[in-house]
Amino acid sequence: MIKILVTGASGQLGQTFKDIRLEYPNLDFVFLDSKQLDITDKLSIEKGFSLSNFDFCINCAAYTNVDQAEKTPAIAYKVNGEGVKNMALACKENNVTLIHISTDYVFDGEKTGPYTIEDTPNPINEYGKSKLAGEKYIQEILDKYYIIRTSWLYSKIHGKNFYRTILQKAKNGDLIKVTDEQIGCPTDTINLSEFILELIINHSSKFGMFHYTDNKPFTWYNFAESIISYNKLDSSKLLVLDRNYRTFANRPRYSVLKTN
Repeated sequence: MIKILVTGASGQLGQTFKDIRLEYPNLDFVFLDSKQLDITDKLSIEKGFSLSNFDFCINCAAYTNVDQAEKTPAIAYKVNGEGVKNMALACKENNVTLIHISTDYVFDGEKTGPYTIEDTPNPINEYGKSKLAGEKYIQEILDKYYIIRTSWLYSKIHGKNFYRTILQKAKNGDLIKVTDEQIGCPTDTINLSEFILELIINHSSKFGMFHYTDNKPFTWYNFAESIISYNKLDSSKLLVLDRNYRTFANRPRYSVLKTN
């Protein structure tokens, strides 16, 4: 049995791993949420790692509020930077392979073609900077790791995300204003989780950086159209293109990742 620790287990990706775990009978999971394992607390991490002789740690714990990170960056860096550093050190001490989830927001969005793992990150907001700090800590501390950058992550059944928000508004008959000024690749947590577990099962020795998305670029407006259409609702009376939509934090206008 391959033993896997999943941190941040109450988030949408962590809950997706719980949903599909029975499909992988040769994998033995321990799921810990932020109350059970706080990645900013070294003692909490030590207690979590003591529960078993883990082979892998999938770190789903993250601070993901992009606008709030701009207002209170110290909190984002504490989790996405220093917290990830703590996890990397614990993995090194316990000979555990770390699988860490990162983001397209490490890029500035100025490129006109998909970002590759060779492209130099240049985040334009505090969230992206904090996630890049976490990546660097892992690369400095560990030899055996997978950093997986993904984008526009959503679950159809878990968490608060764009997919579920749009669907609920559409079902309520609310007017939905959405911008088309950003382009990225929405990624279903089921597909990402299956990709990660296949890495584990195949014992891939190709450690390092990966890009993984569902590989179909959308604007947020196009994605909203797709969500409404997929659920057999009428978008013509609900969806409005908003070219004046602004957020507190800057976001990359183009953040399509080239899957490797």
